[in-house]
Amino acid sequence: MCGRYASSRSPEDLVEEFEVLDPRLESAVVPPSWNIAPTDPVHAIMERTPRTDDDPDREGDPVRQLRALRWGLVPSWAKDEKIGSRMINARVETVAEKPAFRKAFASRRCILPADGYYEWYVLDQPDAKGKPQKQPFFIHPDDSGVLAMAGLYEIWRDPSKPEDAEDRFRWTCTVLTTEATDELGRIHDRMPLLVDRASRAEWLDPRRTVADLSSLLTPAQQAGLTAYPVSAAVGNVRNNGPELVAPLALADPDDGQETLL
Repeated sequence: MCGRYASSRSPEDLVEEFEVLDPRLESAVVPPSWNIAPTDPVHAIMERTPRTDDDPDREGDPVRQLRALRWGLVPSWAKDEKIGSRMINARVETVAEKPAFRKAFASRRCILPADGYYEWYVLDQPDAKGKPQKQPFFIHPDDSGVLAMAGLYEIWRDPSKPEDAEDRFRWTCTVLTTEATDELGRIHDRMPLLVDRASRAEWLDPRRTVADLSSLLTPAQQAGLTAYPVSAAVGNVRNNGPELVAPLALADPDDGQETLL
């Protein structure tokens, strides 16, 4: 799964990178974070057809937007938004059938930009108390470019809020994942799906049918990523800063410790 990630680029940088026409910079400002956790605000790129007084049915060409969403998808039918904390990932193998995700997969797809993401590898050697030891790894593009994670978003209306309340709607999102293989699969058995530059327009277009959407996505291990161990401090959500993505020296294989990559 993808349960933590880093995203430190400014809204202005993302507007340029993803050719956003409707940046919504006033409402899309998310502080840089090197330890994004479930329910945190995150940047998302999507395409939506503008609604106007002359065109209430949203007919016309979608416009690419940058928005701030909460990580953890809340289905439109949910009675309580707390369900979102358990829906930070959606399995691509079942996303088209799952009630929580199928409508979003059909027409509310997005890209969640990241510097990279974290996974925890379970070491063979337990600690002194016999409990499993986990080593966090940071996985990021070889060229230090933007990681465009495939995502879905939903709009949930808080039933406790009045009709005219400005905060009655919650915009939330999830990351699509697939089975991990090769070197990255040794760290964790799931990984995010990515949208390459050539497929962005098709993936984001809400008018596109779901029949061939999977062909637009790239498993992380095929996207030229690098994985290296980082400090265990990332395990605490209160820790944040660029030092969390600083690489640790790999253990010497002659000292009896495990070397992964």
